[in-house]
Amino acid sequence: MPSAIVTGATGILGREIVFELSRYAQQWHTVHALSRSKKEDYPSNVIHNHIDLTSSADQMAKDLKNVKGEYIFFAAYLQKDSDQENWDVNGTMLANFLQAQTKTGAIKDVKRIILVTGAKQYGVHLGAPKNPMLESDPWLTGPDRPPNFYYHQQDILHKFCEEHNKEWVVTYPNDVIGYAEGNFMNLATAIGMYATVSKELGQDLIFPGSEDFYTCFDSFTYSKLHAQFCAWAALEPRAADQAFSVVNGDTESWQNLWPRVASHFNMRVKPNQFKVTSEDQQSSMPLAEKPPVSEQAEKLGLVGHPVTSQSKVEQQVDLLKWSQREDVKKGWAKVADREGLQKDAFEKATWGFLGFVLGRNYNVVISMSKARKAGWMGYVDTWESLEDVFEELQKAKILPPR
Repeated sequence: MPSAIVTGATGILGREIVFELSRYAQQWHTVHALSRSKKEDYPSNVIHNHIDLTSSADQMAKDLKNVKGEYIFFAAYLQKDSDQENWDVNGTMLANFLQAQTKTGAIKDVKRIILVTGAKQYGVHLGAPKNPMLESDPWLTGPDRPPNFYYHQQDILHKFCEEHNKEWVVTYPNDVIGYAEGNFMNLATAIGMYATVSKELGQDLIFPGSEDFYTCFDSFTYSKLHAQFCAWAALEPRAADQAFSVVNGDTESWQNLWPRVASHFNMRVKPNQFKVTSEDQQSSMPLAEKPPVSEQAEKLGLVGHPVTSQSKVEQQVDLLKWSQREDVKKGWAKVADREGLQKDAFEKATWGFLGFVLGRNYNVVISMSKARKAGWMGYVDTWESLEDVFEELQKAKILPPR
């Protein structure tokens, strides 16, 4: 029976990996959940270990002296202020953790290492990508490109596994829908709070992002589906030494999702929502001068096409500014007092991240063909996953009950 080690075990993706493995105690008899933060209410086959992944390999080896697993799921992530800092800290965390496995001797039991990364692999944070995105798309490593720590981590992983004759898998989720408190990339919490406060202020629901993106297409990843994929990929022979995009399997747009969000919170979408906000509420931020698709423009026959021009993040309601407004803060405080909610949850919401995701003015479509060919048939409806997380947040007293 396999055993597992999961880093980042309280994060939006790592948490669900722990719970997915723990559901099958007869198969995964021991799951080591590693994190710096508080202990979750884990099942009996989960052993929670506190560890600081920013410490040295020697210190981690001491902390991990009794921790062994055949399958390692590395889902830890630290967000820093610059691309170079992200490269440095996230690369060092992975390298030191793997080195600690050799220092404790635990590496001899390891069969496969699953590294969780994301769709920054495709440069979706830099501008319009080539759609649909494929795992074979070239890495954006030119001298005019910022450091991408996902590339750094994969290089570290590939080298380590080659040296120690171990198998690896890398996942590329995108726009994750899931439950986690205080997580940097948590869409559902911020969307739910935005709707809650808008309703409290007596307003219809206005899409705060880009008018263009409202009718563009996006691919989302439900954290529970991603966890199921990771459990499958750990044991599937055809997944060995491969990287896979992991999204829900449908392609969605906010013109379809936003009215459902409004209905869930007993609201309506403002009929003329793109004609009502003032300029002082709006914001526009240019992204990389050359979007990722421009790297393949000649091959694709897109030289001079508008899609290869500079992309933007455009918010008709700048969510960072919105979250700091006095009427908004008072509105949240009133709801929190009345419904007994976690008052500090509003401050922990990831307004900047939500503003970026909703403000992009380009399509984000990711293919699941590679995973399907390898035998993965998992699928979830994106709206159902978002509604499930809303309900989970309501039970946790982060959002008010319906």
